[in-house]
Amino acid sequence: MLVDFYADWCVPCRLMPPILKEVKDQYKENVRIIKVNVDDYPDIASKCKIRNIPAIVLFQDGKIHWSGIGVQHVNDISIALKEIL
Repeated sequence: MLVDFYADWCVPCRLMPPILKEVKDQYKENVRIIKVNVDDYPDIASKCKIRNIPAIVLFQDGKIHWSGIGVQHVNDISIALKEIL
């Protein structure tokens, strides 16, 4: 599961949807992408220790496997996904 932590007011966060779409197109059923608005769900962001956005967190078996802060590139996300697939 890949979680995209964002906020509506965050300009760099607006760059992530096309990147995540490309990741989803590459990995199809092997990855589930969820978006979490940190303003609407601050408890989830806090539990995942999100201090800056955009933030991408990759979970495997309920544990954080990889995370990236700021706008992430498709290749960086793909490398992290390949490690667990």
